[in-house]
Amino acid sequence: MNTPPATHLVLASTSPYRQELLKRFNLPFSVCAPEIDETPLPGETPSQLVLRLSEAKARAVARQSDCPSRSLIIGGDQVADCDGVAIGKPGDFDNARRQLRSLSGKTVLFRTGLALFNPQARRCRSVRVDIATTYRTLTDAEIEAYLHAAQPYNCAGSVRSEDLGIALFERIDNDDPTALIGLPLIALARLLRAEGVNPLLHQPLVSHPAP
Repeated sequence: MNTPPATHLVLASTSPYRQELLKRFNLPFSVCAPEIDETPLPGETPSQLVLRLSEAKARAVARQSDCPSRSLIIGGDQVADCDGVAIGKPGDFDNARRQLRSLSGKTVLFRTGLALFNPQARRCRSVRVDIATTYRTLTDAEIEAYLHAAQPYNCAGSVRSEDLGIALFERIDNDDPTALIGLPLIALARLLRAEGVNPLLHQPLVSHPAP
C-alpha cells in the first residue's frame, strides 16, 4: 500500500538562521521547538552527535500534538569539531571569547547533521555535511570587537558566517556554503526530492500557521 504524499514541511528548530535559509525554497513551512536533551552521550564523537540530535529533534516534533498530519519534519544540529572535541554554542561573551582564543589559527570542522522524517511512512533520511575551516590567528582586540558587533552566542564555535564572522576565517573548504550557517540546502533538496517534493517545481504544499 502506497503512503499518501506529505503536504506540509515542519522545521524542528527555532533557529532564525535555519528559518531564513529554508525560506529560499519558497515552500510554506511551520516551526516547532523540539524538546530534547542535547547532552552528548559518553564517548560520542561530534559526527555521531549531530546525526543523533538532528534525527531526535525531528522525531520529537512528530510526537507533538500540534504537529500537522502528513508532514515532512526537518531536524538539524551543528557542532564545531576541533581535534575530535565538540564545541557548541557559547551562550555568553566570556565563553565565546574563550572559544575563539582556543580556535585561533586552527583548522576546525563544522559538522552539520540533517534529518528528514516522514512520520506516516516511519522513514527518516539523514546525512552529515562537513565543512573544513581555517581560523585566522586572531588578536584579543579582534575577538572582542567581533563579539560586541556580532553577538554570536547562539552559534556553534561563536561564528556567524553570514555576517561579520566570515572575517574570522583564512580559508573555507566546502561543497555547500549553507551548511556552515546550519541548514545544508543542497543536501536538504536531495532528501526532499527523495520524498517526492521538488523545490524547483513548487510542489503544492499546504501552509499551516503556527498556533
